[in-house]
Amino acid sequence: MADPLPKQYLPINGLPMILHTLTAMARVARIETIAVVITADDSYWDDVIARNCQERGSSLTDRLQVFRVGGKTRAESVLNGLRAVSPVFGPTDRAMVHDAARPCIRSELIEQFLDELEEDPIGGLLALPVADTLKRASPDLRVEQTVDRQQLWRAQTPQMFRVDLLAKALAAMPDATDESQAIEAIGYRPKLVIGESANLKVTYATDMTLARILLAESESTT
Repeated sequence: MADPLPKQYLPINGLPMILHTLTAMARVARIETIAVVITADDSYWDDVIARNCQERGSSLTDRLQVFRVGGKTRAESVLNGLRAVSPVFGPTDRAMVHDAARPCIRSELIEQFLDELEEDPIGGLLALPVADTLKRASPDLRVEQTVDRQQLWRAQTPQMFRVDLLAKALAAMPDATDESQAIEAIGYRPKLVIGESANLKVTYATDMTLARILLAESESTT
């Protein structure tokens, strides 16, 4: 992002990115606890976010818990977070993991996601079928092959699985790049739930512009 501030704290339309994400989660009443996993030395949360959370009202703060157990990788952070909440939740309770850098998630999409997985014995993830033609590149950046895009999907978040199953999977595959990959590695087949292109992950500076537009449009209709 070419910015000294961690991207989850960068401002979008006057609010830190992560606060947009948390607000969308807070609008879903059946989410019992909203757990934020940050590193032990994260000074931005107390300086920037805690005050803003208070201003957003009790719908967020009453369910929000912050755990300073973040790891060096996504999988390590999620696993540490699961271990932190395990005294409160039973093994069959479900953990829904979402990227702080996906601030444009709609609460209605979260509700649809939860409905879709309510009776599923394994769990699943939001994803989108690949629409573009895919090319495999050679080291010198020449097209080596056109890849068949049939049955290929782009993974998004949220991803949701039973707490005990997800913890077991992440412990077995600490280098997993998302929760579904870890679940797959221990022999399960997560369910794909249709997501939205607007649920983008802010990765590059240009993504910030699109996120600003999407969030402004969303806020104008609420």
